[in-house]
Amino acid sequence: MQKERVAIVGGVRTPFVRARGVFQKMSPAQLGGLPLKETVQRTGIDPKLIDEVFMGIVSSPAEGSNIAREALFDSGLPPSIPCTTINRYCASSLEAAASIGAKIQAGQIQLGIASGVESISSIRALFSNEATDYFQDIAKMKSKAQMLMHLAKFKMKYLAPQAPGIKEPTTGLSMGQSADLMAREFKISRKEQDEFALLSHQNAKAAWDRGFYARHVMSVATPAGKVISQDPDIRGDSTLEKMATLRPVFYKDGTITAANASPLTDGASAVMLTSESRAKELGLPPLGYIRGYAAAAIDIKKEALLIAPIYAVPKALKDAGLSLADIDLFEIHEAFAAQVLSTIKALEQNGTGKIDRTKLNVNGGSVAIGHPFGATGGRMILQTLEELRARGKRYGLISVCAAGGLGSVMIIEAA
Repeated sequence: MQKERVAIVGGVRTPFVRARGVFQKMSPAQLGGLPLKETVQRTGIDPKLIDEVFMGIVSSPAEGSNIAREALFDSGLPPSIPCTTINRYCASSLEAAASIGAKIQAGQIQLGIASGVESISSIRALFSNEATDYFQDIAKMKSKAQMLMHLAKFKMKYLAPQAPGIKEPTTGLSMGQSADLMAREFKISRKEQDEFALLSHQNAKAAWDRGFYARHVMSVATPAGKVISQDPDIRGDSTLEKMATLRPVFYKDGTITAANASPLTDGASAVMLTSESRAKELGLPPLGYIRGYAAAAIDIKKEALLIAPIYAVPKALKDAGLSLADIDLFEIHEAFAAQVLSTIKALEQNGTGKIDRTKLNVNGGSVAIGHPFGATGGRMILQTLEELRARGKRYGLISVCAAGGLGSVMIIEAA
């Protein structure tokens, strides 16, 4: 029996803002709750019809809370809705959408919201295990004598926090270091990276100017009283000459700079999904459908950390019953310009096919817009659907590389 199609019937995202900027005083729950509430309001459905909420996040709060649940509370939606938090690194909200879709096709739920949030601004500095043990032991002291003896063991280094960082536990390298090595492996020059990054900014600026983002980016009122309605970090007036003046970030002889890498970002997104029949029953016009999905993983000791999508692309195409030539739009997550360009080259080398660059990230990508890890997949779904509608085209392919040697690819079909 043929499975019923999963329809995407609504969604919205916040502006994506550089970390420690205007969203700095907003918790992940506050930020994540905004698109949940807005999505429901825009679709006009009774929120009691929502069966589940999945939310992606990478940098979870130190207290270990189920951020999906906390965001739901903050949104004001019914507390009877079950919530699940997902961490598949940068592919988290794409996986959230695939998971909700799978539950719908399995008949377990009828309608759900896949969302994502990241508040890099909220990440706290950590203390060493030695310091943590020392301070926790204070609570165990039963007498003043024990307390004094314990205090005498205090070391000043216990007060030295460990700055938050993004490193692979397996390799000890940051994602940027791995991407720089990836550029060398695939022979991607600094000039090529800067040219790609500049085009990302120019495309994003042009898209905002023509009103492309107005339908699926909400305004956010910050605690300081500012209203943010656009992605503020897009630099449409940048030049290759300006970019060329920047120093490499990760290696002295490297090619990755602040200009050709995605910035650390705060933001949130949400996408509502249901079955095709349920959408018709509720009077919700579909924006599009999930046509195929696949994930892949590689051995990061043997292959480039961010190359896994090249293995997920052919699997997703097979799941969708399509070829690369059938795809009208490509949205490839721009963790780094070098990583996108390496992926394109690798897809040709492994025989999957050649990506038409005129169909790639035509409204800008993460380098220009920003990359709140857990929320980027939702942005890409909404962005692809909007452009397919505008062009009157049918198929879009979304590819997201992720830490840990992971990759996820979703193919969507316009309504």
